Formats: sequence, C-alpha cells, structure tokens
Amino acid sequence: MRAAGVTMIPGIPQLDVMGLIGLSAVRFLIRRVLAIRRVLKAEPWDLVVLIDNPGLNFHFARVAKAAGLRVVYYIAPQVWAWRPGRMRWIQRNVDHVVVILPFEAELYRRAGVRCTFVGHPLLDSVASHYDRSAIRATYNLDASAPVIGLLPGSRVAEVSLLLPILLDTARRLAADDPKTQFVLAQAGSIDDNLLHGLLRHSPVPVTVAKDRASEVMAVSDLLLVASGTATLQAAVVGTPMVLLYKTTLPTYWIARWLVQVKWIGLVNLVAGRSIVPELIQDEATTDRLYDEAHGLLTNRDAYNDMKSGLRQVRESLGVPGASCRAAEVVLAECRV
Repeated sequence: MRAAGVTMIPGIPQLDVMGLIGLSAVRFLIRRVLAIRRVLKAEPWDLVVLIDNPGLNFHFARVAKAAGLRVVYYIAPQVWAWRPGRMRWIQRNVDHVVVILPFEAELYRRAGVRCTFVGHPLLDSVASHYDRSAIRATYNLDASAPVIGLLPGSRVAEVSLLLPILLDTARRLAADDPKTQFVLAQAGSIDDNLLHGLLRHSPVPVTVAKDRASEVMAVSDLLLVASGTATLQAAVVGTPMVLLYKTTLPTYWIARWLVQVKWIGLVNLVAGRSIVPELIQDEATTDRLYDEAHGLLTNRDAYNDMKSGLRQVRESLGVPGASCRAAEVVLAECRV
C-alpha cells in the first residue's frame, strides 16, 4: 500500500499472530485498536474501507458507524463458516459488502445486505500460463523426473508444525522413486534461518524458491500444501494437491466449536464438493499424507479427475480485474 502511494498512519504497531495469543501480543493489540479508533473518530471520512481480518474489523466497523461514517467491507467476513449472528451484525454495521468467492454474493443478498461479487484477485497475480521447462531449468530440475511441491504455510507456527511432516512424506515418496525432486515454496514472511534450521536434517534434497509460490505450483506434478489461500492459488494454476493442516490443540478445539463448514479448504468450499483430500489435525500424519500423495501419483484417472475439478473452480472465480472492480465499488459508494 505504501508503494502504491497510500499515506500510512504512523504509530500503529505491526502484529502478526495466529490462534491463542500471549500478554505481550495483547498489549500490542490494544495499542493498535486504540490508535485506529482515534483515527476513525478524528475526521468526517467519506468512506471507511475494511479489508478482511474480521477479528479487528468487526470492531472498527461498529466504531465507524457510531461516528456516522459509511462502511464498505472488502474480502468479506466468512459469515457462512462462523456463528450465524455475524450476518445480523453485518446488516447493522456495513453499507456494502464486496466479495471474492462466487457463492458468497447470494448469501448476503438473501440477508438483505448490499453485495457485489468482483471475482478473485488471485486471477490478477497468477499467470494464465507458465513455461514449465523454463522454470525447471531455472531451478536445475531434471525435465524428465517428477517434481513434488512443498508449501508449508506463511506463518512460523504453521511451518514449524507442518514442514517436518512434509519432509518425512518426501522421504517415503523418494524411496518409491529416487528420481523424485522436491521444491519448497518459502513465503517472504518466513525467516531464512528458521527454514534452513528445519531443512538442515532433511532426509531428501529440497530446492527452496522464495516468494515464488505460483512458479513452484506450476512446475510441480503434485503439491503438498497447508490449508489457506494457497489451495485456491494452486487451483488457479491447476496443479493437483493434498491439503493438510495442524495447529495447537486449544486452538483446534476452539475452531471446531466455532466453525460450521463441511470443509476447511477454500478449493473445496468454492467447488461445493470434495475435490482435494483434507488431512486435518490428527489426520495430518506422514502415513496419511503419503497414502494420498502416492494414490494420486499412481492413479492417473484420479489425478485427471482432480485436474478437471480444479479447472471448474478456476472458471467459477470470475475473470481478471477484481481489484479494479473493487475500486469502482468503493468510488461509487463515495458518491452515494
């Protein structure tokens, strides 16, 4: 946003946490909330645009409405996954919801909330085609040998929990076919030292590609991927995958109590059916991950069925230009 010319508000500390948080994070959170509350009340803003992050933005929407401001919510809260009361909250505190998942628009409209589906911004950041041969050459990968992509997530806790499982699974897949190559997509948020420490004792050689998730997806024959936006990104690229996720037990049980959906993978939620295997918590083991991966690598019919399902998911996400269409909604709302 700063690079795009947005004036950033000073004095608001960065906070990147997941699940249950400690006292130091709570103090940072309180400072951030108080600072943003002051900003919202300081001027008669034409419009307040909230983006994702319902944990904080639900509060800020209420503060903005109490100050008499109009509110647009972009990348809408997943009210279909959480407590039904959140939809009533949206009705009271948000003037216009802008959604990026195709099935969300009808849910909001049925509830009487003004809503616009603009398509998914991934379609702007993921190329329509990748030159697999050129990417393989860039990373010195054998053009004739299979490639498995490892995507352990973008948060420290995710990588710490999931990467050992991915590496142990890679060991077993390499035992089946010693020519198998492994490429890991390192998120920019993951420190090199953390990753190298986890990879130091890897049972198989792993090529690391930093901030090149789409290229890793495109060059791979199969992905082992942490649940999150990466699963939808992989669907846009079109590479079959197995999804896994693991967190601390307290966080998992709280999520189980709150979340009310059949799947957690965005690719399955958009499809409305199980396209990609989901291995969650106790099922996120080397044995289960190996079985699912081995099955896809050896069963061409199952592999092609998944590719077909992923194409349908990509088609349902709309067309490129989501960010421009979202901006048009924002500007139109300013003129209301």
